[in-house]
Order: sequence, then structure tokens, then C-alpha cells
Amino acid sequence: MDADLLGNWTTQLRKGLLELCVLATLRGERMYGYDLAKRLSGVAGLVTGEGTIYPILSRFKKDGLVETELAESPDGPARKYYRLTPRGRALLGKMLAAWAEVRDGVDRVAGEGQP
Repeated sequence: MDADLLGNWTTQLRKGLLELCVLATLRGERMYGYDLAKRLSGVAGLVTGEGTIYPILSRFKKDGLVETELAESPDGPARKYYRLTPRGRALLGKMLAAWAEVRDGVDRVAGEGQP
């Protein structure tokens, strides 16, 4: 039973953090969805893949957080690239601030039990 509780908790934690990481990864450059998934797969603890990343990107586009651009590819068909919009940048800043506040608070509480 404890494994089920832990599994549910980590799933919820990862979901929110993945959204933060998608926006943060797009902060500096436009990216092809597959490259974004590949880059995030290197983040320990996150569960990423194209089946996870593309629905997030689709929702972010609908919400006006990212915009898309089709560009020709030398390796095959045109690729859809994603880039943050000004609204996406603003939300990312707020999310990073909220994450820092929560992270610091959890670190403080967790450290209180230390000798």
C-alpha cells in the first residue's frame, strides 16, 4: 500500500514539474518537439517521452503560452518548432518564483528534523 501512495504522490509531483521544465527549456530557443523530449529525458526523476510532451505542448499552444512555426528539415518533412510567447515567458517567471518558494520551504521543514 505504501508503494501505491508513493507512486501516486510522485506522479502528481512530476506532472507539475514537467510543465515547468517544458516552459523553462523553451525559454532560450525554439525547439522541435522531439528534441525537447530528448533534452528533458536527461532530467532525473521526470518521466518524459513524445506521448507526454506533445499533449502538454498542444495545451500550451491553446492557452497562448507557446507558438508554433513550420520549418523545412533537411532530414525529411517539415518540422513544427515551438517557442515561448510573451505570455508564456511571464507565466514561466511566476512558476519559477513559486517553485523556489515551495522548494525552500520544504527544504526548511525537512531540515528541521535533522540533528
